[in-house]
Amino acid sequence: MSAAADLAEAGHAEWKPRHNPWAIAVVVTIAAFMEILDTTIVNVALPHIAGALSSSNDEATWALTSYLVANGIVLTISGWLSDLIGRKRYFIICIVMFTVCSLLCGIATSLGQLIFYRLMQGFFGGGLQPNQQSIILDTFPPEKRGAAFGVTAIATIVAPVLGPALGGWLTDTYNWRWVFLVNIPVGIVATFLVSILVEDPPWVAARRSHGVDYIGLALITIGLGCLQVMMDRGEDEDWFGSRFIIIMAIFAGLGILGAIGWLLTAKKPIVDLAVFKDRNYAVGCFCMAAVGGVLYAGAVIIPQFSQTVIGYDATWSGLILSPGGIAIIILIPIVGKMMSFVQTRYLIAIGFLIMGGAFLYSSTLVPTIDFKTLVIMRSFQTMGLGFLFVPISAIAYATLPRELNGDATALLTMLRNVFGSIGISLATAMITERTQARQSYLAQWMSPFHQPFNDLVAQYERTLIAMGRAAGAAHDIALGKVYLTFRTQAQVLAYSDVFLYIAVIAFAVIPFCFLFTNAKGGGGGAVH
Repeated sequence: MSAAADLAEAGHAEWKPRHNPWAIAVVVTIAAFMEILDTTIVNVALPHIAGALSSSNDEATWALTSYLVANGIVLTISGWLSDLIGRKRYFIICIVMFTVCSLLCGIATSLGQLIFYRLMQGFFGGGLQPNQQSIILDTFPPEKRGAAFGVTAIATIVAPVLGPALGGWLTDTYNWRWVFLVNIPVGIVATFLVSILVEDPPWVAARRSHGVDYIGLALITIGLGCLQVMMDRGEDEDWFGSRFIIIMAIFAGLGILGAIGWLLTAKKPIVDLAVFKDRNYAVGCFCMAAVGGVLYAGAVIIPQFSQTVIGYDATWSGLILSPGGIAIIILIPIVGKMMSFVQTRYLIAIGFLIMGGAFLYSSTLVPTIDFKTLVIMRSFQTMGLGFLFVPISAIAYATLPRELNGDATALLTMLRNVFGSIGISLATAMITERTQARQSYLAQWMSPFHQPFNDLVAQYERTLIAMGRAAGAAHDIALGKVYLTFRTQAQVLAYSDVFLYIAVIAFAVIPFCFLFTNAKGGGGGAVH
């Protein structure tokens, strides 16, 4: 029996994919790119969706929430589903059904239909990112994973950046329905190529699920589902001033804590938390969670600032992010080369240092900021991400047993996305809170007893009278314009505050980068 096991293990070690590994990496990344794009491409189309389907903007937001809820739950259990169905089969099912659901979203005739189809889209889309990473892990030997994860990084970082720009252009040029319909040709091509190129290695084909962990599944569903609803709806519902949000928070806490307790003690858990015994993986998850929060928060804050404060349309707001995506594509191969002679933990620390400096620079916003400066700010932020995703991914899996790859990729992806949602929610909530705080501070200077205020009102009055306005109405109009200036200044200061807080978080993560241990063969990124 031992001899047979040794022979089987030797055969597994010698296994290589029949097709070009880089072709496989590109194909599975195309599918993941399509899914990641859908997390941000819909955002700019929500007002158009609300108008077309006779609903309020608040109701239309459930089209985002439903997707995130289903997506977050499935991300965690995708390793189990992969074992249950077979990884290649499950991956193809996810691509096909994600494409079908995209079609259904595109032809939806009511908001109820759209929310249901988005829920299903998130359910099937949740299996794409973890399985993409699992396939890459098994397709490439450890010393080549760093370069392979460069392809993954392009999807993970560029897709959220490209989403708002593409969504804005499709919505402004054609129709909001094309935000969903654009997935169809991509899905068809990806399905065809995956069916030809991808194969399950012997150890994956031999691994099958030992049954359904109903308790673990229920706890994960309740915990992550309620957490996503709370984070996505918190700002609209006034956070803990809402009974609904309080209930969601209680169920999220009970579900997540209960799931952790159950998964640590169950004989056959739906997700194996033993992956966190590996120090590199545990530290990698912490760093990737920080990357997720910063990545998604930054991708939302700058377009929001450009639209609400400066007055850009959806297309121009999205274009601010695009050069940053180009910078990532250029930078990732360079970082991949650096991993062969620079310690991985140093690269990761440099990445967080650059990111902290970028957000510190971004905190110097002014009301008269121009398009070029906003592009430079976002490109600088994205440069930091270029030093983070590939090195963290390479070293996180470097010392992990390959039989845990499925659960490891599922949990790492889940943490990145969940903390991305948390980052977005906290950033938008802080903008509201800091705007109010800044208004309270600035209000003391908006008084007739403050001479600069009187001078500004008088200046506006003279301008309005010179333009032909009646002297009696000019004073009231001038006061209104001064108030708008005051509001704008408070908003700009609030965004600057939030950028400063993100910078502090990025700098605070740097010491943890040195907790990574020696990882020989970790994609060329050994920590010496």
